[in-house]
Amino acid sequence: MWEESFDTEHEVGDKLDYSPVSWREYYDEMEDVNVGPADSRDVFRIYKAGSEGPLLVLLHGGGHSGLSWAVFTTAIARRVNCRVLAMDLRGHGDTLVRQSDDFSTQTMSSDVANVIQACYGETPPPIVLIGHGVGGAIAVHTIGNMLLPTTVGLVAIDVVEGSAMEALHSIQNFLKGRPKSFKSMDHAIEWTVKSGQIRNLESARVSVVGQIKRCEVEEADTLEQASPVTDVVVERNEEFCGQSYVNDKENAASETVYKWRIDLSKSEKYWDGWFRGTSNLFLACNLPKLLLLAGIDRLDRDLTIGQMQGKFMMQVLPPCGHAVQEDKPERVAEVVASFLQRHKFAEARRETRSSNSLSQ
Repeated sequence: MWEESFDTEHEVGDKLDYSPVSWREYYDEMEDVNVGPADSRDVFRIYKAGSEGPLLVLLHGGGHSGLSWAVFTTAIARRVNCRVLAMDLRGHGDTLVRQSDDFSTQTMSSDVANVIQACYGETPPPIVLIGHGVGGAIAVHTIGNMLLPTTVGLVAIDVVEGSAMEALHSIQNFLKGRPKSFKSMDHAIEWTVKSGQIRNLESARVSVVGQIKRCEVEEADTLEQASPVTDVVVERNEEFCGQSYVNDKENAASETVYKWRIDLSKSEKYWDGWFRGTSNLFLACNLPKLLLLAGIDRLDRDLTIGQMQGKFMMQVLPPCGHAVQEDKPERVAEVVASFLQRHKFAEARRETRSSNSLSQ
């Protein structure tokens, strides 16, 4: 249950603290990366941490942002020597692009390659692509199209073609059912946790900032312009969809409200392309790969056969929701660190090795 994931250290008095937390608590730096010709550049927001070891390129799920990986970044950095680059995909977070409604796998995978080239030139360090949901599909396509030649490993988190395709028909209804605006960022964070979208309060406090934007409202009917977003796996908890989180129309005039940054419902024509064929593309990636799932029921036929044939490592991490790396950041970091060390992509941090020696 989501209630069990609350951490008492986030309590203020007798109440849980839903106030937002800065990215600075988790990343070393934030940067806006320019891509393309000087007269028509796209600007991608990235967050970075670490200075040595392999480069973990983190791709978030639909509707989220690079802040989705904040708590995971701190957790993985305690375990292995690595660098992290978490980017806001086009149309998400604080990234600004000319064609913000182009969510094709070709365009989005090219974005990833362009950002890495802008940051590291033609010879980037060894890369491990790690993607969640839609980001996992984009990671698979990026490798399949050989856009990042220095890629040495792949981690896909809760992205399975079969279950994703089955869920597509219900996404629009779910999008329409979520609150369209919130009274404050605190209310948005509270709703996100209590509805089960993110079950870890610490992660929600930093991550939701990348999903919600502040808007000045002059007319009450402008509230109707916002539409909510989600990733492909739908999780419902109708009890927490009440009006207490949503601005009252009668009091909306001249108020500040908080709305979703992106309307993913308008990207529906791309949904099928994101996931169709990804299982076979994943299996065809000729490099070490790891699949992390929220539940064993997520597996489709192709992946089940591939897993039985030993074509990839797999770890199931219940109980958690679709946002696996947010719900269980420490556990995900533990599994990813083991994967990196097993294939000699990264070395354990000195402090980690010392503590392990003392415990033996």
